[in-house]
Amino acid sequence: MKKVMALSLCAALLLSGCGAAKAPEESKSGSEEKKLVLSTYGLSEDISEEEVYKPFEDQFNAKIVTETGSTNERYTKLSADAESTIDVIELSQAMTAKGIEEGLFEPLDLSKIENSQYLIGAAKTMAEAGQGVAYTINSIGIMYDPEAVGFEITSFNDLWKAELEGNIAIPDITTTFGPAMVYMASDYKGVDITSDSGKAAFEALEELKPNLVKTYAKSSDLINMFTSGEIKAAIVGDFGVPTIKEANPNLVFATPEVTYANFNTISITKNCADKELAYEYINYRLSKELQEKTSKALNEAPTNNQVEIAEDQAANMTYGPTAENAKVLDYSFVNPILSDWIDQWNRIINS
Repeated sequence: MKKVMALSLCAALLLSGCGAAKAPEESKSGSEEKKLVLSTYGLSEDISEEEVYKPFEDQFNAKIVTETGSTNERYTKLSADAESTIDVIELSQAMTAKGIEEGLFEPLDLSKIENSQYLIGAAKTMAEAGQGVAYTINSIGIMYDPEAVGFEITSFNDLWKAELEGNIAIPDITTTFGPAMVYMASDYKGVDITSDSGKAAFEALEELKPNLVKTYAKSSDLINMFTSGEIKAAIVGDFGVPTIKEANPNLVFATPEVTYANFNTISITKNCADKELAYEYINYRLSKELQEKTSKALNEAPTNNQVEIAEDQAANMTYGPTAENAKVLDYSFVNPILSDWIDQWNRIINS
């Protein structure tokens, strides 16, 4: 009798043990943390972690794993790896257009991105055309030393003035705003760039060459140029203005009435492992609440038209009328002829 009872107790314990072992597995499965691999810029990583990634992780029980680097580095890595584990990538407008042409990205369904309805005009047009969803916008202006220049600069056309001979720096053709320089030069000639594929633009750039000291790859390079007196004026992306002005408070940043814009966009890759989570991230990135935070913490101009920026904060941002009036480059036109533009640029500007 004791033997039977012992066996029954043992069996009960075994069953109980099995049940106890199974419960944690079910619990773990039910609350398993999701993962989103994000390829992004390596700027202000600590701030991005605190202000952007952590709130998303908490809300969606997910872990964001970042891969950082320059636009070119990250794009090259994605396009070269057919087995890439990147789910979402943040790129410049030009590289996004290239990736769409090469079939690297998932066509986006805007109905799954509720906040896309609040995109500013140009960003909404671009998204509806399947050219990526923009989470921030930047543009170029003219930074100059008013005392050294001796006159007020208000227009891009002022750069061609003889008084600025040997005193200007501009972004190189291979940088984010390089193609904008070609557009600007064509406008200086009064020619629609799509009508002659940039012929008039390069004539204008040849006329501008006597005023150029050098081209640059990073806006931070301009700090030493201004400080040493090597240059008196430069074309600068507005995202670089705070750092340059911090080093030299006497500089002035002028944004002409019509400037040239670049959008940074978010795309879902073809290999994305969790497209639902990727859509949630894009929608979150476009939200009014987050863009209000990133406009202050990361100096990112909002693309959500519900976001309001104080006048003093918006001084160096592509915001309001500046954003609405900015010319948006058509990279479906630019990319196929960019290699030819680079050749012409190197012959004229960098020779």
